Amino acid sequence: MKSAVIVFPGSNCDRDMAVALEKITGQKPQMVWHQDTTFDDVDFIALPGGFSYGDYLRCGAMSARSPIMAEVIKRAQAGVPTLGVCNGFQILTETKLLPGALMRNARLKFVCKDVALTVENDTSTFTKDYSKGQEILIPVAHHDGNFYADTETLDRLEGEGQVAFKYAEDINGAQRNIAGILNDKGNILGMMPHPERMIAKELGGTDGCALFTSILNTLG
Repeated sequence: MKSAVIVFPGSNCDRDMAVALEKITGQKPQMVWHQDTTFDDVDFIALPGGFSYGDYLRCGAMSARSPIMAEVIKRAQAGVPTLGVCNGFQILTETKLLPGALMRNARLKFVCKDVALTVENDTSTFTKDYSKGQEILIPVAHHDGNFYADTETLDRLEGEGQVAFKYAEDINGAQRNIAGILNDKGNILGMMPHPERMIAKELGGTDGCALFTSILNTLG
């Protein structure tokens, strides 16, 4: 599986994502700088976590307008599986590839710890190797992870199976405890927790592995 990791100034989880992808797929991903305008043909695109552009203006707002994002948007809309983790999730909402927004945590505190998630969808490209209702442990590290959308959007996301993961308990005030969502086609996933940080026992667990094996197995 050929993959690409998009790197922005202020990204700090790009190497974590690259390590996870190489471990699972056996191939090093292409590291794509935000000022580039294109990259090699790949099977999978990852927008990593971090603090792109220092989180100035609004988290992900400036990155969403980086030169490379026009190509990312085009490929994601064409069906290339695309994952945004933490800041990457914020970027996906800023580009409108995913609905809703990520707001300041309800208690205005940076949250950094392992949290329990429940798997809400086990049929997507990203979740087939999990079981619906399964509880997994994945780290979070964010200050703006409070997912917000209007009631109609929330009802649609839940009703159409677009909620991929929920927090097992309130972590940041996110509406309906939503931790990760899919687009309507199921090829784009945004999530605040960091699966790339939970891929080895030495890192605290392996619950993140199934997300990457799901992608690999789906793509064959």
